[in-house]
Amino acid sequence: MKVLGINGSARKDGNTAILIKTVFDELMKEGIETELIQLSENRIEGCRACHKNKDKQCVITDDFFNECLAKMIASDGIILGSPVYSAGVTSQMKALVDRASMVLAGNKGLLKHKVGASVIAARRGGAISAFDTLNNFLYSKEMILTGSSYWNMVYGNAIGEVEQDKEGIENMKNLGQNMAWILKKIHSS
Repeated sequence: MKVLGINGSARKDGNTAILIKTVFDELMKEGIETELIQLSENRIEGCRACHKNKDKQCVITDDFFNECLAKMIASDGIILGSPVYSAGVTSQMKALVDRASMVLAGNKGLLKHKVGASVIAARRGGAISAFDTLNNFLYSKEMILTGSSYWNMVYGNAIGEVEQDKEGIENMKNLGQNMAWILKKIHSS
């Protein structure tokens, strides 16, 4: 089993990456392979709404999107992570979910029954709006969403500050444990 984490932050290895890696630690304890993609290192253009997607790919081929989507399709689970920007997700993450939505609409069922989760790093406000954006994408692709003991958001601004939100970090650990449990149940049959 493999879980792909996608860090939508413009900061490589910042707070959002810390959250995803905290979830990953719990998954790896259960023998689940993980891979982290950091969108800060990869260019993804916005959607052109051309409706010409087919064969599991977008017609825009000169950026990272098709490679990222292929990894999403090949995974058993997906964690989408973003810091809050203007009460929403980052433009990089928005471009990813917008384009993925278009391609997946033309190639139905590619993420169906995969296990999904969203994590949000917030300085103060806007976390619920960003969380909803990511969860709405996962829900609309027929994925099984993983919950935790609270909403999957942790507070902090400077890199590493999220680690001071003890309740938030415990929530990320619980999220990883719950995700591992669901994946094992699905793959035991």
